[in-house]
Amino acid sequence: MTRPVLILLQVSVAVVVLVVWHLFTATSLFGNPANAKFFFATPIDVGGRIVEWFVSGSIWYHLGITLAESMLAFAIGSLGGVAIGFWFARKPLLAMVFDPYVKAANALPRVVLAPIFALWLGLGIWSKVALGVTLVFFIVFFNVYQGVKEVNQTVLSNARMLGMTERQLLRHVYLPSALSWMFSSLHTAVGFAVVGAVVGEYLGSSAGLGYLIQQAEGVFDVTGVFAGMFVLMAFVLVIDAVVTLVEDRLLVWRPQAQVATA
Repeated sequence: MTRPVLILLQVSVAVVVLVVWHLFTATSLFGNPANAKFFFATPIDVGGRIVEWFVSGSIWYHLGITLAESMLAFAIGSLGGVAIGFWFARKPLLAMVFDPYVKAANALPRVVLAPIFALWLGLGIWSKVALGVTLVFFIVFFNVYQGVKEVNQTVLSNARMLGMTERQLLRHVYLPSALSWMFSSLHTAVGFAVVGAVVGEYLGSSAGLGYLIQQAEGVFDVTGVFAGMFVLMAFVLVIDAVVTLVEDRLLVWRPQAQVATA
């Protein structure tokens, strides 16, 4: 299957969803459209609100705030997860000692932590960053840890037999083994970094996409809520595309997966 055909199929799914949504909220095909419009808005109204935000320029400030919070959470959480994941994977005793504490910390509901971070760090940017870090860190940590543990033992033994130092093993054996696992986690971590920022904004802020959604929800502006969510989804897709570009650049040695054809 060629890439243009794949993109066409992906776009077709979105078109079908939008058509069904329009029929549900703007026609009597599925019942009373007035009730449906009140609870779900219409795709035309949502699209109009998004265009209005971008034309007026009011959305850019909020996007900038959320982007800054998300990128800081993503960077700090990812770097911490990679560093500690490698460290624990190379120090089995240390990993066993801290294993129950890591699992207990990962089990904490992040929504409960949001007001605590707001109390500690205030309602500024850093409380949102802290919440995002708690979401990103464990995703990256567990994947990197497992990636290092799954290193090919034959390759590792041969490298040691050839006299590689620990630094060379880290660069040429452990790091390539963990990269696929790490980038797999980063694709998920991107969304969670944004979720952490938006949830923090939703609970207490004066700017950001979460603030926009919370304000619209407070006055029962369903169109504004859906518009904010669609902007948020597009925002995450753009960041994920950047991560994919970096992944393709660093993993050029990896065989490219092909879409199966009939």
